[in-house]
Amino acid sequence: MEFFREIINFSFVDLLDIFLVATLMYYAYKLLKGTVAINIFVGIIFIYILWRVTLILNMELLSSIIGGFMSVGIIALIVVFQPEIRKFLLMVGSTNISQKGSFIEKISFLKNQKLNRDTTDVNSVISACVNMGKTKTGALIVIERNNRLNFLNDTGDEMNITVSQPILESIFFKNSPLHDGAIIISNNIIKATRVVLPISNEVNISEKYGLRHKAAVSISHKTDAIALVVSEESGILSYIKSGEIINYKSNDELLKIIKKDIS
Repeated sequence: MEFFREIINFSFVDLLDIFLVATLMYYAYKLLKGTVAINIFVGIIFIYILWRVTLILNMELLSSIIGGFMSVGIIALIVVFQPEIRKFLLMVGSTNISQKGSFIEKISFLKNQKLNRDTTDVNSVISACVNMGKTKTGALIVIERNNRLNFLNDTGDEMNITVSQPILESIFFKNSPLHDGAIIISNNIIKATRVVLPISNEVNISEKYGLRHKAAVSISHKTDAIALVVSEESGILSYIKSGEIINYKSNDELLKIIKKDIS
């Protein structure tokens, strides 16, 4: 009977509470999607639901055990989700109210997903990288996803150029004044060139990789951005996501992976 009384007393505040919790859970899932942490996140949700069920059914022993885990688990969660928490705080900290777009726009809480779909011409990006690989022209391309990278634009030259294969190849041409550093791409627009990416001390990759790879791994570890690196030594194209160099068998497979990751 008490359960039915609570339903009858259901108010607008309760509805708002449910909506906000559902929204937070959705964007937590979106932030963690594609990382190892998503499995941990799903597991925590399952344990929490199990805990609530044991409370409703008055299963005192099991509920006390799970409740004890939940009470001290917050410390463990901070440790486990340290990279993801850092990404979120970095996104919040890099938001400036005076800039175009509010915080709500930056985290896409109220945006339609179809309108928010990334339109980057991945085919042109891959084709340019393949051609640069043939001539062993070094390149570092960072593609923005959910986390804004506006804080990096100040380290280079701000641009507003539509992505195309000739443009990308001309930027990284060895005699071009723009070839040093990385470029930032957001929704098929080159936002900045000659960007200096911070290199994290936490990055630990093989010695066969150079500074471009270390910078790409660092930015993909600190944010949810993805990166493409063309080696100046071997001409090999590397794809970096979530702080890891992703293996692929062919350029067609890489194309599919990137399109899926930015969709």
